[in-house]
Amino acid sequence: MKKILFVSHCILNTSAKVVLYNQQEIDAEENLRKKFMRKAIDSDIQLIQLPCPEFTLYGARRWGHVSNQFDNVFFRTHCRDILTPIIQQLKEYLQNDDMFEVLGFVGVDGSPSCGADYTCYADWYGSFDGRTGLDETLASCKLGKGSGILIQVLKEMLEEEGLSDKVRISSLYAPEPEKCMKMLESI
Repeated sequence: MKKILFVSHCILNTSAKVVLYNQQEIDAEENLRKKFMRKAIDSDIQLIQLPCPEFTLYGARRWGHVSNQFDNVFFRTHCRDILTPIIQQLKEYLQNDDMFEVLGFVGVDGSPSCGADYTCYADWYGSFDGRTGLDETLASCKLGKGSGILIQVLKEMLEEEGLSDKVRISSLYAPEPEKCMKMLESI
């Protein structure tokens, strides 16, 4: 029986991420990502890459955002559109449970889109030009309990399809990196 795990886009392709400049943060994420990938490969888990809504809307040269900015009808509709084929694949795997075991979904905590347990919040908007207090505005970004917008939409779609009790959603990265590794260890 093949084990199936759906993963956030940047777990397999870090090139889609917002450009980071803190080398210590980059190294920590990369080490955890590689540890996760090795464990998945060694456990013979088949990985299905979720689409990245930020990359598919804004491209590679985008600024960092917070979930508050993505919490609008336009971004949610885009998430729903790109998740529709994922839900269809999930349903096919679940219908063939003699061949496949769906382990669930893995998000990336801290992401405004793919955070499963934690996402980033701030009241950001407007132009940078001529703005005062920009340092204070940027410092207002906080990591808090909650899901990013793509994961929120995923949960809504799973509920609509009656699948929310059939799949787990876990997370990788801060602030509880061991949680996702435990998901793999329970296999």
